[in-house]
Amino acid sequence: MFIVGNLLLALARVVDVLLIMFYWLILIRALISWVNPDPYNTIVQFLYRVTEPILQPIRRILPPMGIDISPIIAFLIIVFLQSFLVRTLTELSFKLRYE
Repeated sequence: MFIVGNLLLALARVVDVLLIMFYWLILIRALISWVNPDPYNTIVQFLYRVTEPILQPIRRILPPMGIDISPIIAFLIIVFLQSFLVRTLTELSFKLRYE
């Protein structure tokens, strides 16, 4: 069972790294939105293409407001997934490895 445990531990680490990357990308997008970025800039286009699939569903659920709080909700979801999903996968992997 140690093979399955190692697989789950590797999966937990990959998920954790992906969540950290999305956290930073969303934070950078939120900060850039304060300065009215050039929409033709390749970095800005990359940030929009990567983060929009995450933020758009959140915006559809939220009622219309004067300020976009979808990045804050996304941060909360990321923190929840890191606390619950990554920790659960890690602990499950240790149980499988040492039984």
